[in-house]
Amino acid sequence: MGGGGREHALADALSRTAQVVVTPGNAGIPGSTSTPPEEVEADLWVIGPEQPLADGLSDRLRSRGRRVFGPGADGARLESSKAWMKELLTGAGVPTARHGVFAAAEPALAFLDRLGGPYVVKTDGLAAGKGVLVTPDREEAADDVRSKLSGQGFGGAGRTIVIEEAMTGAEVSLLAVSDGSRLAVLPAAQDHKRLGDAGPNTGGMGAYSPVPAVDDALVEAVTATCIEPTLAALVRRGIDYRGVLYAGLMLTPSGPRVLEFNARFGDPEAQVVLPRLGGDLAAFLAAAADGDLRKADAPVSGPDACVTVVMSAEGYPVSPRTGDRIIGMEEAEQLEGVKVYCAGVSTGPGGYLVTGGGRVLDVTALGSTVTEAARRAYDAAERISFRGAHYRRDIAGAAAGAAAGVAHGSAR
Repeated sequence: MGGGGREHALADALSRTAQVVVTPGNAGIPGSTSTPPEEVEADLWVIGPEQPLADGLSDRLRSRGRRVFGPGADGARLESSKAWMKELLTGAGVPTARHGVFAAAEPALAFLDRLGGPYVVKTDGLAAGKGVLVTPDREEAADDVRSKLSGQGFGGAGRTIVIEEAMTGAEVSLLAVSDGSRLAVLPAAQDHKRLGDAGPNTGGMGAYSPVPAVDDALVEAVTATCIEPTLAALVRRGIDYRGVLYAGLMLTPSGPRVLEFNARFGDPEAQVVLPRLGGDLAAFLAAAADGDLRKADAPVSGPDACVTVVMSAEGYPVSPRTGDRIIGMEEAEQLEGVKVYCAGVSTGPGGYLVTGGGRVLDVTALGSTVTEAARRAYDAAERISFRGAHYRRDIAGAAAGAAAGVAHGSAR
């Protein structure tokens, strides 16, 4: 269930062993249908986006006897309320940033002064990855506090805010599959959130996996100190969490600390984690949905690295242009190791694909190393064009040793 690049990647991975229907999907995802998820007949429902999880789609489907991979609305509060998530982490002893939760401007502004900069101001509710301000400027932080609390910035999602210290270090994502009591951790990924090396936080302009800074020992430590205690805290609250526990981590000088938890596969992290997995993903997610991961073998990550480069529309993220013809996808996918996932696409009047959203395509490639995967992804992106297309040129740059300093590419 969903209609973006993450859902295309999920459908692609699940289709290795299952017949897949995607609702609502998009014009570039095979098997897309307008049939509502409640009316689809299937053996397993996999819910992609956060909003339907927060709205209780899993609960409604389970009440009809459906097998669902995705937490109920109670578990989805990990993502739909940052204040609730922070309270749960603090109670569970999970390392995270110093923070405060506020619904009024005066105490929030006083906390800014006590905390000192740089400042991090977050909406409490869902904001499509765009509700976070990080700034060294106290006045900019104060203006953002007032805007969010007034409802001008993000409506009801911002009328409660979380202010926290800015942590330093490398940011990584670690996704784990939960059956309600057991966990299986997937390969780590690192995404690039900003439109360029600076600029607005768009939610994700690319990603890569594996992450050189994350070895087996670190994964074990994060699992023991961050993910397992979070699942245990959910269990203590009577929450049967069957879905993805997505830990956004900062690797600080004093050790890993949790930035956030999400309640679903990341986007664009799914696009680089799922292609690396071997085995029967459908059976594995079905086992998690049944509450017993022991019923299926966990997918094992292969030796290949994976890189995805997000091609976005002119005007993104403020006012993305739509309706422009996309050229070159077929040529790009003929390259070795390349797959183009469709995120924001529609069908034009001639039946061809056109831009239909801000993040348009996720150009993804496998390679024996991150360097090779990045080269293949960028070779593919150069073969695709649409008006005003742009993408970052530094995805996986640190890991691949690519040249830094060039923030954007442009379509031919």
